Amino acid sequence: MSTTIELLATCWTSAGNVKPLQASEVSPVPIAERIRAVADTGWAGIGIAQDDLRVLRDDPGFGPLAASIRGAGLRHVEVELLTDWWETGDKRAASDDVRALLFDAAVTLNAGHIKIGTAFGTALDSINPLVAPLRDLADDAADHGIRLALEAMPFSMVSSVPMAADLVRAVDRANCGVLVDSWHVFRANTPIPDLRASLSSDILFGVELDDAAETVHGTLFEDTRDRRLFCGEGSFDLIGLVQALSDVGWRGPWGVEIISEDFRALDVTTALDRARRTAAEVIGKALN
Repeated sequence: MSTTIELLATCWTSAGNVKPLQASEVSPVPIAERIRAVADTGWAGIGIAQDDLRVLRDDPGFGPLAASIRGAGLRHVEVELLTDWWETGDKRAASDDVRALLFDAAVTLNAGHIKIGTAFGTALDSINPLVAPLRDLADDAADHGIRLALEAMPFSMVSSVPMAADLVRAVDRANCGVLVDSWHVFRANTPIPDLRASLSSDILFGVELDDAAETVHGTLFEDTRDRRLFCGEGSFDLIGLVQALSDVGWRGPWGVEIISEDFRALDVTTALDRARRTAAEVIGKALN
């Protein structure tokens, strides 16, 4: 079948020479330049992370930022990342501060969802401890008209998409769903039939595509932060993944999240252009 392909450049794909969990995750690329580069290279949407949002809230402000994004013709926005929403004490206080920031940004920028995650470490034996706090978070988000997309990571408390899907279904809130990232799917060794069986259109809120070598380089976190590849240039069965997610009911936009040392060394326009072209080629092969 023929279908329109919309692509969203997730936050790291347009951020330039900055990486997750460094002391400051603020992009060195001015936001006006990022928006212009994303639009000029043919994307339909942009992602922005919390450290950038904290700066942008003050200058230019979320209202003018929203106008700039719309003026560039970008139709989709994603904001991230909220963690520690299940914690207490100082960790919860810090998480609540990020929550307020992301809620403000999501409402003003009309974001499709806020991406949320869980702490790095061993996977939980049971999802039960997270059900009540995630339900509370979802209810708070619903009061603001916000959707939440939970991203499973193989080195975190919620380590696979099937586990995330089980948690979301236990929470049972219409505004709480799952985000599927191909790196996390394949590095968690989740077979595509299992992925397909775990999902349904009502809980699939987002997709991110990327590729990687067959062998993990360093730790899983080092591999995901420093060694991702452009779509179609690694070992992942991205065509099978895209077909499975389309069959489940995903209709886009397709996020693309390339994070690597080599990618960060490219100028932003070159990086965005290659990321979009390679992802569009894979998706086109899968869907047409």
